[in-house]
Amino acid sequence: MKKKQFTLLTFLMIISFILAACSGGQSKNESMDHSKKSGHEGMNMDHSNMDMSASGELPKGIKEAKNPTFPVGSKAVIHAVHMEGMNGAEATIVGAYDTTVYAISYTPTTGGEKVTNHKWIVQEEIKGAENQTYKREDEVEVTADHMKGMKGAKAVIDSAEHTTVYMVDYTPASGGKKVTNHQWVTESELTAK
Repeated sequence: MKKKQFTLLTFLMIISFILAACSGGQSKNESMDHSKKSGHEGMNMDHSNMDMSASGELPKGIKEAKNPTFPVGSKAVIHAVHMEGMNGAEATIVGAYDTTVYAISYTPTTGGEKVTNHKWIVQEEIKGAENQTYKREDEVEVTADHMKGMKGAKAVIDSAEHTTVYMVDYTPASGGKKVTNHQWVTESELTAK
């Protein structure tokens, strides 16, 4: 009888440990899922848990580059760290546009921590910008929807540069799902394949 009780007790303890381990992992996953939904993971440029594929819809008024260094359909290597796995990834150029590109800091409209030095938004993704260019420390309203809580956010310009920007498709160098229509990579962040 004692042997059966000991076996039963051991079995119950093993089941308890398994359930405890599963529930601990589930809490972690729920927490990770919540951070994905809020769009605030790592906020200072770490968008590694985000699906950065986009529809490819362009902001109104953006102009195609007439003679880009990297023509549409060409391959290039990305040298940027906007997202995990981006640096060193091979990109296919989907679009090339002449514009002013901005790094910005903003607090998401959905709440949460401030995002600092987000790269990039373009001139045409600033409300009321039209032909006005902005400089460091200017305050603007963002119309881009690259991340949850970005559209409609008030932002401060961290840097500005007139250049060619590219929309690209790439598979992260670290592996994982292909990213399509990523907006934006600057010309200086690409090298020929």
